[in-house]
Amino acid sequence: MITMTELLAITGLSAAVIAAIAWTGDRRRIRRKNLDKVGFMPWTPIFFAALLVAVSLLGLAARAWFAN
Repeated sequence: MITMTELLAITGLSAAVIAAIAWTGDRRRIRRKNLDKVGFMPWTPIFFAALLVAVSLLGLAARAWFAN
């Protein structure tokens, strides 16, 4: 059975992976060679939202882990 601390940590790590993917996508969009191929994904807002969720959940998981 998964405890609440483990659930927070797993979800936080998943959000961190999504943030890393979005950061990579944003870097590729900025450094593209063909300026007419912009794309449709809003990488920057996805990155910031995922990073906010990751930091919050991992912080709560660490707080619960240190409390035990």
